[in-house]
Amino acid sequence: MKYTNSLLLIILLVVFAACGSEERYEPRVQRPEKAHRLKYVKFRSDFNDMNDTHLAAAQAIGIRPLVTRDEIGNASRELCFLDETLAYELENLTHSSPLLVPEAAALLKEIGESFQDSLVMHHYSPYKIIVTSVLRTDEDVKKLSKRNINASKRSVHCYGTTFDITYKRFYRVDDDEPEVSQAKLKAVLGEVLLDLKKQGRCYVKHEIKQACFHITARN
Repeated sequence: MKYTNSLLLIILLVVFAACGSEERYEPRVQRPEKAHRLKYVKFRSDFNDMNDTHLAAAQAIGIRPLVTRDEIGNASRELCFLDETLAYELENLTHSSPLLVPEAAALLKEIGESFQDSLVMHHYSPYKIIVTSVLRTDEDVKKLSKRNINASKRSVHCYGTTFDITYKRFYRVDDDEPEVSQAKLKAVLGEVLLDLKKQGRCYVKHEIKQACFHITARN
């Protein structure tokens, strides 16, 4: 990831608490003798939490929306800086900043690690999820709306509680390992998200045009 000097300076002003990434991630499960059977999630019906539902959760635990990135250092709540880890990869974030409230940062880490654990259980090669959008300011939303008609003026991304994970692309950890199809990887990620949703950890929307899972932390 490459950031401008001004954004790096802003990030230094943000207070971090136990949000840093681990140097190394080891799967929490052992490869079973028999691979677990893959469950294909009903994406449209299982992940159909609408914007008002996401928004209510975001307003309950998130920051007050920021007008510009210059205000990040004065956010109303602590924000965690997201760095690339063995749990997930960050896309080139052109219209958002790699920051989340602690609850959302912990959820993202859990999704990434659980996804890799599930790959082990299914006897699949290691891959990482790719995060495509995180915290947006009002200014980011205005710029994005010129390119993306789905960019809402009431964007949940403005609260630091919400992030997008693409289901079209996954980061292949080891090119020497057998390749896994996008459909199977999406299904594994769907299993992980459905479990967390049932636990009351998040709301999820299966976005078709943007080809991503739109996820908001609940607690």
